Amino acid sequence: MTRIILVVFSGALFGLGLCVSQMVNPAKVLAFLDLTGDWDPSLALVMLGAVGVAAVGFPLVMTLPKPLFGGTFPAPSISPMDGKLIFGALIFGIGWGVVGFCPGPAIASLVYGSPKSWLFLASMVGGMLAARPLLQRASR
Repeated sequence: MTRIILVVFSGALFGLGLCVSQMVNPAKVLAFLDLTGDWDPSLALVMLGAVGVAAVGFPLVMTLPKPLFGGTFPAPSISPMDGKLIFGALIFGIGWGVVGFCPGPAIASLVYGSPKSWLFLASMVGGMLAARPLLQRASR
């Protein structure tokens, strides 16, 4: 039960941060990405804050003998960049730049009830389902 409470709290805190920082506002994100137009650099502070928290938090967590809820810490894996990774990053970047949404903020934006959020998420799930057979075929 404690684990569920912690998971819900962490997710709610993350979603609240996305809402307060305006990461759920596609217009704000697009203004941040528009370097040649009316650029709004304020989201860079959000990203710097996240990097700062991670820079302090990860080393602290790694001093623990094991995760708070048991098991072991997953060992990081390093794999070479391949065409799938580069193509996926390209599609992700284009989608984010065109629409102003990426998965986390799109899910968090559902609290506002915007039809655009639902349309984005439905399209994202559709793309994931369409990609599945292609990825399975490529891995053979």
